[in-house]
Amino acid sequence: MAARILLVRHGRTEWSTTGQHTSRTDVPLLESGRDDARLLGERLKSEPWNGLPGAEVRTSPLSRARETCDIAGFGDRATEWDALREWDYGAYEGLTTKQIREDTGTDWYIWRDGVVDGETKSEVAARADGIVEWARSADRDVLVFAHGHILRVLGARWLGQETPFGGCLSLSPASFSVLGWAYGKPAISRWNDTGHLD
Repeated sequence: MAARILLVRHGRTEWSTTGQHTSRTDVPLLESGRDDARLLGERLKSEPWNGLPGAEVRTSPLSRARETCDIAGFGDRATEWDALREWDYGAYEGLTTKQIREDTGTDWYIWRDGVVDGETKSEVAARADGIVEWARSADRDVLVFAHGHILRVLGARWLGQETPFGGCLSLSPASFSVLGWAYGKPAISRWNDTGHLD
């Protein structure tokens, strides 16, 4: 079986609900985020996933991703990996898009304009490329717990697209996605699936 990447965005935090850009700041899950992680775990333990017994699991070391992984039931199998940290927003850390636009006097859009004093689009792409290379290095699935923007960049790079393509890939908290293959080519098999939260 060709390798797939199964992606989980962490559950809701205070900053994810207010739209504040959160990279280095270690904002904890809200209780609702913990509840969502439990529901996700129940889903992944049932058919057709059956707990993903053969999958290699990695998580961002930030508590919101690590706790989502733990609550979902994969913490004992997970390895922390810095490559899965969120895009470093630099000077825009903690700010909303509205605040950034007001401060800069522009129609700022991260996928086009990037950030100030943080990671460039090419640096984030290089991290994502390393994750793709790791995932494709063996015939087993991988399950990763991480953050909205890095997972969207990962989706773009899996498909061979540049970083800005991630702007077309909306991703909700506690969502489940699968990057796989179709006719031997990289494909999105499932994206932003939140059926377990309905």
